[in-house]
Amino acid sequence: MRVVAAFARFWWDFIVGDDWRIAAGVVVVLSLGALLVSASDASAALVATLTAAGIMLVAIGSIVAAALRAR
Repeated sequence: MRVVAAFARFWWDFIVGDDWRIAAGVVVVLSLGALLVSASDASAALVATLTAAGIMLVAIGSIVAAALRAR
């Protein structure tokens, strides 16, 4: 059982890391990308570009928010 707990703790630390907001934002952006693919005839390049831009915005927003909290 200790091995399972250690394995789960590793993946939690790997995915969530120090900031849960980034992990949650990435999940939201990827979910919206999946909905866009399933609901429309958008090209794969468009969906990939929008998803990448969304993930970058989430990361930048989290960095800016952390910098503002540190002030």
